[in-house]
Amino acid sequence: MAVAEMLSLIDSYLETLNHSRKAEVETLRRLILDAVPGLVERIKWNAPSFGMGNDDRITMRLHPGDRLQLILHRGAKAAADDLFRFEDPDKLIAWAAPDRGVITFADADDLAQKSEALAAILRRWVAMTTR
Repeated sequence: MAVAEMLSLIDSYLETLNHSRKAEVETLRRLILDAVPGLVERIKWNAPSFGMGNDDRITMRLHPGDRLQLILHRGAKAAADDLFRFEDPDKLIAWAAPDRGVITFADADDLAQKSEALAAILRRWVAMTTR
């Protein structure tokens, strides 16, 4: 699928998104794309997902409709790697597994407060998990 066609699908998805935190979803989307130039965006698991090429590494979690979370992962299936470690000096990430973290945003103010640290985390996450 061509990039322009993919962007059209994503824009259409967001236009029709009925979510109580839609403004924050759009703010988070822009923050992700600005933080890591070159990411490919698509809709996966009924939410915006981002990665390099076909390798998703960052996925929003939007459901139930009052939730806004960002899942940092190394693909659809967790990779078996006891050596993988990721430092989170700002303690934004709750680790669901050694290579699967969740960042939760309570509201628009929380997203704004976390945005600078989040941008740095996203750049490091993509660099460490993309080969």
